[in-house]
Amino acid sequence: MSRKKALRHKAIIDELGTNPSMRVGELALVLKVTKETIRRDLEELAEQNIIDRTYGGAVLRQPSEAVLSERHKENREERSAIAKVAVPLLKGAKVIMIGSGATTVHVAKRIAFEINNVTVITHSFGVATVLSLNPTIKVIMAPGEYYASEGAVHGAQTVRFLSELTADWVVLGASGITATGPSDALMEAADVYRTMISRSEFCMITADHTKFDRQAVAQFSHWSDIDCLVTNCLPENALKQSLTDESVKIELASL
Repeated sequence: MSRKKALRHKAIIDELGTNPSMRVGELALVLKVTKETIRRDLEELAEQNIIDRTYGGAVLRQPSEAVLSERHKENREERSAIAKVAVPLLKGAKVIMIGSGATTVHVAKRIAFEINNVTVITHSFGVATVLSLNPTIKVIMAPGEYYASEGAVHGAQTVRFLSELTADWVVLGASGITATGPSDALMEAADVYRTMISRSEFCMITADHTKFDRQAVAQFSHWSDIDCLVTNCLPENALKQSLTDESVKIELASL
């Protein structure tokens, strides 16, 4: 590889490190080369497993997310604190949709102890299981293809089912949180989350600070569609500005 190309590759990686998701045109403008050159560079970096190609651009490759059973062991205190702040915001709701994930299971567990006579629609078996602790909560389980690693169902059948329902709130987790929006490591989960958001009046994202400035493969929303972010640390820089610009309320949990 020529020194010029090597320097260009390093510059692309540096740019993606600052701006987790960039389009070909943006990179071409910053590096002052043609779009064709950038496309070739991105293909080579993708072959080296350094980046992932997206539609019209690229993101830095992130370590694959651990399966749900392993994630439950991480950041337990943070997730519990987030759930403690999140649940009071849901009081008064009659119908709540809840996505899969370690943090949302913590939220569901707290719902079971703090809220009565509510209907919860979910595709997560973990969420459904902890809600069963409260007999006044009606749980509606979405159908679909079962993903054992996530303990949840996904797919076209799940999306069709959810598209016929409505909710007051939807509560979702995220694998990544950037200035452009929340994202998930599983494309099939992102499809479910988009549908849940479209069928709910208000949307809450629950995620601890380790997800900040991480871009997962499937972005499922823009911040303009999100009402609040419940987290354990204040976001900074571009993420903070984006949340402010889109009037996303930040609810801070303390340990």
